[in-house]
Amino acid sequence: MLAGRHRHTLSGVTDVPPELADLRSSIDNIDAALIHLLAERFKATQRVGILKAGWRLPPADPAREETQITRLRALAKEAGLDPIFAEKFLSFVVAEVIRHHEAIAETAEVRAAPWLRSESPPT
Repeated sequence: MLAGRHRHTLSGVTDVPPELADLRSSIDNIDAALIHLLAERFKATQRVGILKAGWRLPPADPAREETQITRLRALAKEAGLDPIFAEKFLSFVVAEVIRHHEAIAETAEVRAAPWLRSESPPT
């Protein structure tokens, strides 16, 4: 094989330098962690959706969303991540959360939790 050249297959490069393989392995691990973090986030937002529906609150909370955008843009900047990308990512996630909250409000799941039928949250 020529120096700097690698065999290609339908699935990609088969022979890669060890450093590239290590970096790809790290990226794979980070991707897995992101998926697990998103799953945990959506578990929490599902619960929020149930509470909002039970209290007849709207699925979206523009003031909260604006606060989150501001906070996450600052965090992104501090972390060396493009704040515009961070905002786009958050907007994508929030849109999905709102879609879930709308669906929850239409389900019997809310009716199944008796304490959620009250006009105010439990104290």
